[in-house]
This record gives sequence, structure tokens and C-alpha cells, in this order.
Amino acid sequence: MAGSGKSKGARSRAKTWALRGLKIGLAATVAGLLALVIAVVIAMQSLPDYASLKSSPNGQMIRVHAADGSVIVSLGPSFGRWMEYDQIPQVMVDAMVSTEDRRFYHHPGVDPIGMARAAWVAVERRGSGRRWQGASTITQQVTRNIFLNNSYSWGRKAREMILAMALERKFSKRQILELYLNKVYFGGGAYGIDAASRKFFGHPAQSLNLPEAAIIAGLVKAPSSYSPTADAEAAIGRAGVVLDLMQDNGVITAAEKAAADIRDVKLAPEPPQNSVRYFTDWALPQLDVLIDEPNEPLEVYTTIDLGMQKAATAAIQANVPAGTQGALVSLDRDGAVRAMVGGLDYVTSNYNRATTATRQPGSAWKAFVYMAALEAGYTPDTGVTDEPVDINGWKPRNSSGRFSGDIDIRTAFAYSINTVAAKLGVEVGFPTVADMARRFGITTPVNTHPSMVLGTSDVRLIDMTRAFASIARKGIAVTPYGITKVTTADGRMLYEHQDDTSRVLVAPWVAAGMTDLMQTAVSTGTGKAAQIGRPVAGKTGTTSSNKDGYFLGFSSGITTGVWMGRDDARAVGGLQGGRAPAHAFADYMKVAVAKRPVEQFETEVTLPEWQLEPDDEAYYGSPDAGTDGGMMVDANGLPIERARPEGSDASGDGDQQQMEVDPEDRPPPPRIDQQWIDNVLGRDRQRQQPPPTRPTP
Repeated sequence: MAGSGKSKGARSRAKTWALRGLKIGLAATVAGLLALVIAVVIAMQSLPDYASLKSSPNGQMIRVHAADGSVIVSLGPSFGRWMEYDQIPQVMVDAMVSTEDRRFYHHPGVDPIGMARAAWVAVERRGSGRRWQGASTITQQVTRNIFLNNSYSWGRKAREMILAMALERKFSKRQILELYLNKVYFGGGAYGIDAASRKFFGHPAQSLNLPEAAIIAGLVKAPSSYSPTADAEAAIGRAGVVLDLMQDNGVITAAEKAAADIRDVKLAPEPPQNSVRYFTDWALPQLDVLIDEPNEPLEVYTTIDLGMQKAATAAIQANVPAGTQGALVSLDRDGAVRAMVGGLDYVTSNYNRATTATRQPGSAWKAFVYMAALEAGYTPDTGVTDEPVDINGWKPRNSSGRFSGDIDIRTAFAYSINTVAAKLGVEVGFPTVADMARRFGITTPVNTHPSMVLGTSDVRLIDMTRAFASIARKGIAVTPYGITKVTTADGRMLYEHQDDTSRVLVAPWVAAGMTDLMQTAVSTGTGKAAQIGRPVAGKTGTTSSNKDGYFLGFSSGITTGVWMGRDDARAVGGLQGGRAPAHAFADYMKVAVAKRPVEQFETEVTLPEWQLEPDDEAYYGSPDAGTDGGMMVDANGLPIERARPEGSDASGDGDQQQMEVDPEDRPPPPRIDQQWIDNVLGRDRQRQQPPPTRPTP
């Protein structure tokens, strides 16, 4: 009896303690739930509205297109275009939910089942150093992406869960999915499904199909490991897992899964990242002055021709002397930059020698000297004398070491004779030459010392190329540009380039004369290595001690400038503008103009009246030739009665019956040339002996 009483007492006490424990547990649970509800309510009140969540700072994506529309580079964090929920393909929604949170539509922001599974895995992996298996729902991922970070701690996890439940209370499932699909990271700098679709498949997210959606959904787990551009096989394998999960979740059938051939998905080609970056580094900073759109993703369409860019890079790399650098700029007739090479390799040196470096142009500068002379009245046929010159102690020498005597302007330019350039500089004035250079777009300081005629002022290659392009355009100013238009991701136009032909730098006959000179330089002069089998006009340039070599020229609407030299400006043995730079020009231009029609240069144009020789009638024929009833006067200005031809009628009717002499029967007028002038002035009597024979250049 006593033992039985003791056991009953023990059971009674145990039951009492159990009830107490249950009550305490229930109280703790209620208190915990109450605290959770209070925390969620407080979090709800602190959450911003939906519009603020959408516009949270993302960074601006810029996609740069080549002239053919292909993407050459994507810059900045890529967020693409914001996709409203109704614009998102259903297969993309189903793929993401099946892969990341299959119970998304049924939990309150956190998934108890997933949490229990994660806790069990954590116990199994305790002490192994391996990461816990994720139990984050889509809502939790949204809160982490927007409000928190990716650190692994109990405190961060607790805040994440509270914020997730607050989001679920404040926003709908559709809104949460919209936020998630537009902000989740897919690798390669792409945030959101539109950016991922454009990066990996080259089209907007609206047109995503099932295999493409499976590839994108598979990226979230490990973007760097499953990127289709980094490891295509890994991406295909992961996409197959996504299709299995979609079938298990009942959103696709077995037949739809079988029809989704992931290997047939066409990936967008990876844009080039080497030499074309010289161009994008030059062009993209111009956006700051062209548009005012700091947030929306931009589509920037440029002038660069990838085929010409490839040919330009190959031409520089194939011809540049060992130990030197090279640069090339190629402009279309309106100034569009079709190719730009700033160095041998962008990866090892991103310094753009085509647009930033300033070097002496050597004899290429003579284009400004001769244009100033042409504008002052010289013509390509004007005679000059190659002889020793002394300008205040400066005595320029020719590279040949000899003097050619009497020659014409065309020959002097073709063979780049320094003494003639110096004499022309004195004749027109060195400030006039400097003004001509500035007029044609030289932006660097220009000195007016006598030696400036030989190219001693530092210039940029792009400025020199611009000047030659303006000559090719018959004296109309050319401004290099690289951006044709800028739009937002949804196609809204922000900027479009307009060609300006209003600025005329020199008269057409000056540009035509200069083209005549430069064509001769390539045909028979120092630029013969630049010949490409069609008309080419250009000029070589070599600086003292062979530190820099230039060739600039144009053909069929394309103007190209080439520079070679060392970055430290040391001499390069054998470097001359007519050698390696001219060869590089020819190699590139053969490709650049291959699909363009052959264009003959217009070098014969009408000169202004003050430059034309007077008509023959000024020296020969009747004084009133070409007049109708003109009156003659004597020395005092009194009229002189003209004798009429026999048989003429005083009324004038006989004039109508008078027969005109056939022009072919008329004796030819004398040729108005130097010999005629000498005869008229009696110079022939003064010449007792023929002039000595001059050496030819």
C-alpha cells in the first residue's frame, strides 16, 4: 500500500510538472508569436512603397553597338528593361518558381518545410565546414538583395525572415515575383531577366522560350559556374535539371520537356574586347554632352565597322617595326569613325595613341603650307626653284642632300622638298600657315617659327586625319564622330547625329589643287608604297632622326591616318612615312574600299576670275569683238565713227545677211604662254644663251 501511494504521488508530481511545462511552452510560443507579429508589423511600416523598391539604385547599363547593329561591348551593371509582371513570359515565371521556391504560392514568406530540411542538413554537416543548404524563399532572396547582404549569421537570417513576412503582408505574390525577376543576379554583370536574355541570347525577355528560360533559371544557384558563355556544357546540364523540376512541379508535361531541345539554343556571340575598346573609350565619354539620362539603360549605336576594325588592327600589327607602337584612324567622308587602333594591344596598354598622343607630323604638315600657297594664288604648275635657303640663320636641307633647281609646285610636293616649303612659308607668312592648320582642325598649339613648315608642332593623329578628310570633301569641314544615335532599352530616341555641311574651309579649287598634289605624291613621289590599284591621294611624314613616321591619305570616300613610333620618342632606324606607315595604309585600305566603287579625283576645277588668264581677245582680235554695236572713243573720250563693212545696210538689216566665217577657217590665235610674253616684252633678245640644264628631282 505504501509503495503504491508513493508511485501515485510521483506520477502526480510528474503530471503537474508536465502541465507546468506545457503551459510555459504555450506561453512562450504565444509570446514568441506575438513578438514576431509585432516585429512584422513594425517592419511593414518601415518598408518603402512599391515604386521606391522598383527605382532603388541599380546602376546604368550601356550596350554599345557596331555599325551593323551587333553588340561590341556592355558596360556597367546590366539591369535591362524593367519587365512588368504581365510582360514576363509564363515559362520564365514557372521555371524560376520551380527551381528556387516550389511552394512560393503557399507560404507566408518563409517556408517551414524548407527550414526543417535545412536544419536537418545543418546537423548532418556539422563540423564539416560546408555551407548550410539554403532554405531561402524567393521573398527572402528579394529582401536580401534589396535590404541586406549575403553574410551568414543568425542575426541576419532573423532579420531576413521578418522582412520577408513583412513583404508578403504588404505586397502581392505577383509584385514580389516582379521584383525578384527584375533584380536577381544572373552572372556576367546581368541583373534581371531582360538583361540576362539580351546578354546570353541577344533579344529582349518578352520572347524567351522554354529552353532559354530553363538556362536562365539555372543560373541563379551559381552564376559563374553555369554561365552559358563560360561553360556551355555545364549550362546545358543545369537547364536539364530545371526542366525536370518544372515537370515535377506540374507546370510542363513530359512531351513539352522532350520538345525543349536545349542544345539548339543560339547564344549571342561574345563581343570583341581588344582593339575596339580604343574606340569605345574615345566615343562613350561623349554621351555626357549628347544626352541627359543617368538612370535608364542605354543602347548606343556607333560608326565602327568591325570588318574594317579587324583589317586596321592586322595592318598595324603586321607592319609596325619591332619595338615600336602604331596607331590608325579611318574616317568616312562625313567624319564617321570606321576604324580606330590606339596601339598594338589594348590589354597590355590602353593608352590611345590615335586620339591622345601628341607627336610631330613631319612633312605631312606641308599640306597646310601648300594649301596656304594655293589659296594665295599658286597652282600645281607654278614654277619654283629648289635652291639653298637661309631664313634668319635657319638653313633647311632636303633629305636627298641635293637641290633640283627649277621645278613646279607639284614636283616639290611629291618629293617633299624642304627648301620649297620653307620659301612658300616665307612667301605666304608663317602665321598664315598656322591659321590654315587651325582652320582644318588642329587643336594643339602651333608655333610660327620658320621650321614649323616642316612639321615641328605636336599634333594628334585624329586631328591630322580630320584635316585630310576635309580636303577629300572638297574643302568642307569634317568633324570625327563615333555615335550615330542613342536610345533607351525600349527604343525611345535620345540622340541622333546630324551631318553638318555648312562650314567651308577653303574654296573647292584649293582643295582640288591640294588633291592634285597629293595624288602625285602617291603616284610618283614619296608615297608610292601606299598605292592600292585605284586613285589614292596622300602625304608621307617623317620627323628628324626617324622618331615618327606618318602616312595620311584618302581614296573612294575613306580617309586614313597612320602613325608609328616609340612611346619614349627615341629614334627608330629606318622608320619613314613612305615605308612601314604607307604599307600599313595600303594593307588596310585594300580591305576598307574593296566594296566601294572606284572614284576618280576631281582635280580640274574652274579657278576664280582673278586667277584665270585673260581671254585671247585681250591680246588678239578686234577691240570690239564680242560686242553688239559697241562704241569706240578717242583719247579725249569722244566717240569715233566706225567704218561699216561694204554692202552693209545703215539700218542694220545687212548685218543679219552678213555671213559668219566658219571657225575652222579662221587662223588659230597665238598661244599665250611664256614664250609669247617674252617675245612681246623683248626678253628673247636679251637671252644670249640657253639656261643651264637643271637636275631633275
